[in-house]
Amino acid sequence: MIMAAIDPEMKLLGLWCSPFSKRVEIALCLKGLPYDYIEEDIQNKSPELLKNNPVHKKVPVLVRDGKPIAESLVILEYIDEMWNDTPSILPEQPYERAMARFWARFIDEKCLPSIWKAFWGPENEQVKAEKEARDNLNALEKELEGKKFFGGTSIGYLDIVANFIAYWLDAIQKAAGKKILTKESFPLLSKWKDDFIACKVIKENLPPWERLVAYYQIRIEAAKASKIEENNKTNRRASN
Repeated sequence: MIMAAIDPEMKLLGLWCSPFSKRVEIALCLKGLPYDYIEEDIQNKSPELLKNNPVHKKVPVLVRDGKPIAESLVILEYIDEMWNDTPSILPEQPYERAMARFWARFIDEKCLPSIWKAFWGPENEQVKAEKEARDNLNALEKELEGKKFFGGTSIGYLDIVANFIAYWLDAIQKAAGKKILTKESFPLLSKWKDDFIACKVIKENLPPWERLVAYYQIRIEAAKASKIEENNKTNRRASN
């Protein structure tokens, strides 16, 4: 996490492995804004997190002058509007801004859930989820035609929102031994994620690769163990 001198009036409650927290860290760093970072333990949520996000009880939460803002997409827009004397994250033209918001919601509401189901969903639903995930990624592939970044020639709002696809998805694929996004199937997305990660600010605000892969390996093994235990319970009930 790279930033200027800490600003005691602005702090970010986040989690090292959360792509949603990292969205906010990236935006703050692109804007050159100082802040204090507080690492949360999602298994043991702090009173500060529960106080500042009593509705969802999740990270990230940005607190400035004692006023909390939750949800990463909301925070990104707040940062862009609040510090409008720095390079804009969202496009300047109203239509382009609207389309960036549309695709951001598409990523959060369609892409990420389908990818998650493809790796962690019920086994009998994973094949269907994989197809849905690839269809969603293909829509993003088409959106990149003729562009280096979703934001054009430089990293912008939608690139930040798509950070999961650029980095976290590869870690999950490595941990699971299964691939959805490949260079052969998605050449534009693959080139985009390489360019995105190569950016200094992005690179310095990503979680350690090996630690992230290990984190997902543990989650995958835990999910498998849970499924085995559930199957055993079902078999025991059937035999009684």
